Amino acid sequence: MAVQEPVTGFAIAVVREDGRWRCSALDSSALTELDAAITELSKLRSTGAAFGLLAVDDEFFVIVRPSPRGPSLLLSDAAAALDYDIAADVLDVLRVDPPDEDDDAVWPEGDLEILADLGLPGGELEVIVGEVDLYPDEQLQMIAQRCGFEAEFSKLLDQL
Repeated sequence: MAVQEPVTGFAIAVVREDGRWRCSALDSSALTELDAAITELSKLRSTGAAFGLLAVDDEFFVIVRPSPRGPSLLLSDAAAALDYDIAADVLDVLRVDPPDEDDDAVWPEGDLEILADLGLPGGELEVIVGEVDLYPDEQLQMIAQRCGFEAEFSKLLDQL
């Protein structure tokens, strides 16, 4: 049995309720298991928007937005599914085959309109995901800025 390296990064729950944003840390298991992330986010019981931002190993990010009809998901780099279980889980839920190992291209998979109702249209999110010179935390910072919760996001990141 191969020894798995621990996954680094962060998992943050973002909630908008009564016009105010709140960010909180999710358990580290959310970085390795999609089901864990969905379960934790579903427990938030918010009347407003609730979603998770997961930055994994400075390699890629996942946005998870639970709903009664199933989660909306966005994986910033489909090729991450070749090396990370959580990325493979995202592709499984989306019913998308992982890319070939020889493919060096970076492309997102999932719902680019996942945050459109919060002020981030799919076209803009696609541009942010396409910034391959940025680390995932920097891309998520841009998302937070565009949606209006940058101060709360940055404050929590400084504590983590």
